Amino acid sequence: MRLQGKVAVVTGAGGGMGRVAAEVFAREGARVAVADLDPIGGEDTVAGITEAGGQAFFVQTNVADEGQVQHLMDAAAARYGAVHVLYNNAGIMPNEDASITDMTEAIFDKVIDINLKGASYCCKYAIPHMIASGGGSIINIASFVALLGCTVPQDVYTMSKGALIAQTKSLAVQFAKGGIRVNAICPGPIETPMLRRLWTSEEARNLRLNRIPLGRFGAAEDIVYLGLYLASDESSWTTGAVMVVDGGITSNYF
Repeated sequence: MRLQGKVAVVTGAGGGMGRVAAEVFAREGARVAVADLDPIGGEDTVAGITEAGGQAFFVQTNVADEGQVQHLMDAAAARYGAVHVLYNNAGIMPNEDASITDMTEAIFDKVIDINLKGASYCCKYAIPHMIASGGGSIINIASFVALLGCTVPQDVYTMSKGALIAQTKSLAVQFAKGGIRVNAICPGPIETPMLRRLWTSEEARNLRLNRIPLGRFGAAEDIVYLGLYLASDESSWTTGAVMVVDGGITSNYF
């Protein structure tokens, strides 16, 4: 088992990529703190893990609330004795987020609070536990849209993910001596409920699909298995990296 003996905190683990990450990490031997705002989804994730023989527990968490994030990390360390892995997955991409010329203050604040402040709070409170545990791995889920422009913009989402990449670089340098590795994954379009909500028509779906050279949207597992590598000791010399998993979309000129 590639994560035997490790304790992992997975945010946004009540569904989508977060649930798959929690399940895969548990199957590979990690004890998992499942964090989500949705108690039904979070408890369902835990139930699935425990029924499969893994170890997990749920902590209802709004990652935009600093106090709740601190409680999450403290609860994981109290229950399992350490924190070794942080999978910063929680994020939103609301339909109302479009061009900056149409941006409202409410949408700006909401997206930044969850996607950027939330990830930052998680790092803030996970890092001391990781140092006490002898080191760890932080995996920030960014996005391919932080690396290139888009004619169908979600500008606040893009800004939040670009800032997360910058944060990844800074934390990787700051905390390397503490044995902490920090890396970012930039997924291309992954077929999750969050992406499906943007498909207002078959035309809207195909507009994205036709840009992907491999001819399909990504699956959650396409991202999570890279996350598994980064969470494991196999990536012990990998830090500050920004890894693109996108079916080739960022290499496609037309």
